[in-house]
Amino acid sequence: MSTVQDRTFTIGELAREFDITPRAIRHYEDQGLLEPERRGQHRIYSRRDRVRLMLTLRGKRIGLTLQEIRELFELYDTANDDESQLFEFIKLLSRRESQLRQQQEDINAVLKEVGSLRVQCERLLEKRTGGIPE
Repeated sequence: MSTVQDRTFTIGELAREFDITPRAIRHYEDQGLLEPERRGQHRIYSRRDRVRLMLTLRGKRIGLTLQEIRELFELYDTANDDESQLFEFIKLLSRRESQLRQQQEDINAVLKEVGSLRVQCERLLEKRTGGIPE
């Protein structure tokens, strides 16, 4: 009798579900993030692989590297409890949050500078032509 836990997935099913290419899934496999079973030439992905793929895509979305994601998976696989994994994850997220805040500050500074330059250009153009073309 098959259970939900036993459900397996093909590379095509995962690619469609997560709107990525089979090539991307094979790349994550090459990086050690997924470990599908082989049946002849076919890859059979477990629920664990599906969850890891979902977590990999979420990690990438928040800016984690594949190396950082792999380290988190390895930590989870070897941890006897979740505490050490959570501490590492908190440290990693704090670093990423700090990086994103710095990028946000940098973007705001650039936007301010761009806006200032645009206003200067508009003023120069207005002096020369009497108006800004639409």
